[in-house]
Amino acid sequence: MRKASSNWLGKTVMSVLFGVLIVSFGVWGIADIFKGFGQSSLAKIGSTEITTEQFRNLFTDKLQQIGRRFGRPITMEQARQFGLDRQVLQEVIADAALDENVRRLGLGQSDADVVRVISNDPNFKGLDGRFEHERFVQIIRQAGYTEQRYIAEQRRRSLRTQITGTITAGLEPPKTQLEALVRFQNEQRSAEYIRLTAAQAGTIEAPSPEALAAYFEDRKQLFRAPEYRKIAVLALTPDELAKKIEVSDDDAKKVFEQRRERYATPEKRQVLQIPFQNPDEAKAASDRIAAGTSFEDIAKERNLTPSDIDLGNVTRAGMDAALADAAFALAPGAVSPPVKGALVTALLKVTKVEPGTNPSYESLAAQIKREIAVERARAQLQDLHNKIEDERGGGSNIAEAAQKLGLTAVTIEAVDRSGRGPDGKPVTGLPQGIDIIAPAFASNIGVENEPAQFNGGEVWFDVLGITPSRERPLDEVKAQVEVRWRDEQVATRLRAKSAEIVEKLNKGAKFDAEAAAAGVKVETAALFKRDADPKGVPEQLVAAAFRTPKDGNGQAEGAGGSDWLVFKVTDVVVPAVDLASEDVKKLKDNLRQAEAEEQLAAYVTKLETEIGVTINQNAFAVATGAASTQ
Repeated sequence: MRKASSNWLGKTVMSVLFGVLIVSFGVWGIADIFKGFGQSSLAKIGSTEITTEQFRNLFTDKLQQIGRRFGRPITMEQARQFGLDRQVLQEVIADAALDENVRRLGLGQSDADVVRVISNDPNFKGLDGRFEHERFVQIIRQAGYTEQRYIAEQRRRSLRTQITGTITAGLEPPKTQLEALVRFQNEQRSAEYIRLTAAQAGTIEAPSPEALAAYFEDRKQLFRAPEYRKIAVLALTPDELAKKIEVSDDDAKKVFEQRRERYATPEKRQVLQIPFQNPDEAKAASDRIAAGTSFEDIAKERNLTPSDIDLGNVTRAGMDAALADAAFALAPGAVSPPVKGALVTALLKVTKVEPGTNPSYESLAAQIKREIAVERARAQLQDLHNKIEDERGGGSNIAEAAQKLGLTAVTIEAVDRSGRGPDGKPVTGLPQGIDIIAPAFASNIGVENEPAQFNGGEVWFDVLGITPSRERPLDEVKAQVEVRWRDEQVATRLRAKSAEIVEKLNKGAKFDAEAAAAGVKVETAALFKRDADPKGVPEQLVAAAFRTPKDGNGQAEGAGGSDWLVFKVTDVVVPAVDLASEDVKKLKDNLRQAEAEEQLAAYVTKLETEIGVTINQNAFAVATGAASTQ
């Protein structure tokens, strides 16, 4: 369409065509989506209606979040294959059911509470520990939110939490369950083993031409030449654009002065505090310290442990203002007189001081220039995006568009689905941290692919050529076929030899004697766990040993079938359970979380049944892209 409309005749034809389409939509019922439960309504939960557009936006946001987490874009087709479409639908319905229940119960939250929650989020705080609005806006935009939408979502989450927190409060995993899981996790085993390699397989004679041909004929698919694609890739990110932007010292010095506090590191102090509700008690304790009683002895008398009085390594911003003024005026080791804070009167002691830093412009010049260049690059992104779209609209592929705009695109002449070239080596030049290969093989020549979000910018690609997969004749891959044939012969012999040794051991043969007869040494693996990664112990041995009883014998395939392991379990140790240990506490927290999620899921299911849920499957298929593939 874009190519056709690049001249006056094409534009005239396309205008008439679209005019006919618009009229036909009106005649044949595009308006029916606004009536009743049509394509505009995807689901209804009580009085809450979720439109197709709302769900599509949520679904797209979810895919982008997952894509950023894994460093590669997730297509709608992949999402459907993994069941993400159903998962997002369930989450949306669950949230809507909770929101409906919030309205039924009349719950609410003030604007001040919402602001407090957001302001206290550590993700939005700068180096000085204070909330930074610019940082807040940048982070939520990267996550796909506007400021208004994020605030509204935080309010809904807080109201839902009022319900879910009540439902899951007080859950504790049973002691019996904890003990069973701890024993399972901490059980240890020891084993002795031997490793049989190609040397124990004996001499493998080369196959006859007839045997090799027959072997190849049965496995032709394994030796096919893969499909290759020629692709052009353009990474349009702030970091890449910033490399070409020069920043003057004058501009950098202005920014340095504006952001001087951000570059400085605030002074920190290790502060101890003994709180008193009664000022008279604080005065009496202060007098005793002046007379020779130690600060720590006063704390002990008040039944305070060292952790109770230690405020940690804090900045001024991390303390009550009045207490901070006193603490940051103290010399190390000195004790303050009673200081009245917002909540308590306290005696303070400083044990350590970490001076703040105030770096010079010269020490930060390169960093500041880089920051400014990146900021300017971000400002150029939308304009460049529009220019690229204009070039593509005129019929240019991404390589041609990049050349016209003075940008650098990378052209990969041939790459297969695994990211390798015809030489079998990984191709170079593709941006790291994002998968371009998979979407390139899901596209085609001439298809205008949507750019993928990447490192604060976009990555564009076009498929420029396709070399189809083909069968290769035996002469072309003879060396590969011979290697594979020999590897299979070795694996077959080692499997048989391992089974033979295990049979002898089960009949009473000595492990050392069988190892000597095979010409290998006995190795030992001591006290390894199921889920640990013991250094030097084969992974296959760990799994097989935990399926074998003490003094039992077994075998396991080694790495890739190139070697085989024969082993004997020599010891099984089940440690005592210490319910007070840190590991058990973490396990308990995980179980509590899992139980809370299960109970909450049951509650939401009951809620949905009571309120009533209706889903428009056709609209769901449209929103997730399934309708276009059927």
